[in-house]
Amino acid sequence: MRQVSLPLAGALVIGLLMLLADRMVRLLDTTLGKKNSFSVVFEMLAYLVPHYLGTALPAALFLGLLLGFGKMSANSETDAFMASGVGLNRMARSVIIMGVLISILSVAIMGWLQPYARYAYRSVVFDVQNVEVFYLAEEGVFMQAGDRTFILDKLNRATNAFQHVFIYEDKGDKGSDTVTASRGSLIESTGGLRPTLHLEDGHRLTFKARPDVNAADPAIGEATEFALADTPLGRIAKDIFRPRGDDERELTLPELFSAMQNLPPKIKYNDVNSELSERLVTAVSILILPFLAIPFAVGNRRSVRGFRTGIALVLIVVYNEVIHQGASLSNHGVASPLITMWLPCLLLGIFAAWRYIGVCFTLRNDPVSSVIDRVGEFFGSLRHMVMRRFGWGAQT
Repeated sequence: MRQVSLPLAGALVIGLLMLLADRMVRLLDTTLGKKNSFSVVFEMLAYLVPHYLGTALPAALFLGLLLGFGKMSANSETDAFMASGVGLNRMARSVIIMGVLISILSVAIMGWLQPYARYAYRSVVFDVQNVEVFYLAEEGVFMQAGDRTFILDKLNRATNAFQHVFIYEDKGDKGSDTVTASRGSLIESTGGLRPTLHLEDGHRLTFKARPDVNAADPAIGEATEFALADTPLGRIAKDIFRPRGDDERELTLPELFSAMQNLPPKIKYNDVNSELSERLVTAVSILILPFLAIPFAVGNRRSVRGFRTGIALVLIVVYNEVIHQGASLSNHGVASPLITMWLPCLLLGIFAAWRYIGVCFTLRNDPVSSVIDRVGEFFGSLRHMVMRRFGWGAQT
């Protein structure tokens, strides 16, 4: 258990950090400059952890099994166990139980935690995208917020106060508004729906129609002055994020089973069927991983172990892609999930069981291992030949 758990934990942590770091860069592009942008980024990353955990956990388990049993095999520990009457199947019981526990954990993550976290993430993205661009303003830089163009000086982010603001709003055929003010501030709404722009000591130039210098009777602007003026900002006053459940990926497992009988208004049967099958196939696939990994990990000491591990990882990546593509095909109604997802899962289970039984309970040579070893030896010989040809292996 220790041999497998350490690489499993390391792979899980490193995988999560890599996935979150890649998304963090994109989230910073979206939120940078907004109020509390870093806290918003970390909040969004927290909501993404269940999504990436559902992907990283099976991969980390498979990699931990390969590295753990591979190390034991390379150090002849498996030989010592078997010589004392403890076979591979007995050694595998603990990791099979680990696979069952991780499968149950994955069901809980994919069935309940992911749907709620995905909805919360989308809710935050909605709020960020619908916040007035005024929050992104920088000193001395023209900014565009819908039909408004503005520039301001001496911005104080701590108090949301500024000086010397210029705002131009294009209303199309209805004319335009141009506002200048000596100073002002952005006041947060108590309801949290829409902020208010508070202006002081300003001027307003209003055109009731679009100015046309070539017209015989061009539009004449109306200029006014004001001491104080308040104008609401933002697009979220009446745009509240929708309730959870308009997307099948936001439904929990019981809700998916219920939706199979009583479809929600905005969701199709194929979407629900595909999503439910993909989650269940992923959980079942985790149960197969110990039986698939152990035959790849063990082998004679003359075999190219790095090549075996590479082939195993490629196999699991291809399988994962087949499941995802199968879910997409089922989504579009091209084929049933029984064919696109459950059939590949069944074939992988049969292949893993065949190899596991052959390695653990028979004395015959594993034909798959023999083929992998021969291919690995061929590429190893080819690499040495190329290195000798170019003198890369020579040391002075």
